[in-house]
Amino acid sequence: MSATDNTFMDVALRAAVQAGHAGDVPIGAVVVHEGEILAVAANRREQDQDPTAHAEILALQQAGRALGSWRLNECTMYVTLEPCPMCMGAAVSARIGRLVFACRDPKAGAAVSLFQLGTDDRLNHRMIIAEGVRRQQASGLLSTFFASLRQGERIVTMQDADPWPALHVAAHAAIVEAPE
Repeated sequence: MSATDNTFMDVALRAAVQAGHAGDVPIGAVVVHEGEILAVAANRREQDQDPTAHAEILALQQAGRALGSWRLNECTMYVTLEPCPMCMGAAVSARIGRLVFACRDPKAGAAVSLFQLGTDDRLNHRMIIAEGVRRQQASGLLSTFFASLRQGERIVTMQDADPWPALHVAAHAAIVEAPE
């Protein structure tokens, strides 16, 4: 894990917090090319009522437009949660060179947990995969979000509404702020 990986994962975590505030599952993704951020996205399924509006898909679309190419083989994608099969399929199709994710998803992860789509020899592209960058922060963010849902807190999608109690919001801001 490098300082660079931490820096870009921090950006993904900030995007994840924004998704949570908007009522979506707090997942963020960043695509980087030659040390420059091409795309930052957060889950928008609830906001857009679109089953494909995962952070990874949105970030890959932005990155392709930014580069003027769908081939992203010189790019690294940072994601706060291990991508699902749809998102890993898109990353393979985009020929992402490297994937870095914070925490595993034992129920839907397609990078290392349930499937290994990024390294499967049967597919036309393989990528370098690294995991665990800012694992505790990403895991804590997801755990708190889902605990709020289980406790019956209504998650809203209005821009000016706060979906979490003030205490949770303060805690999330603190875990995302990283020392320079």
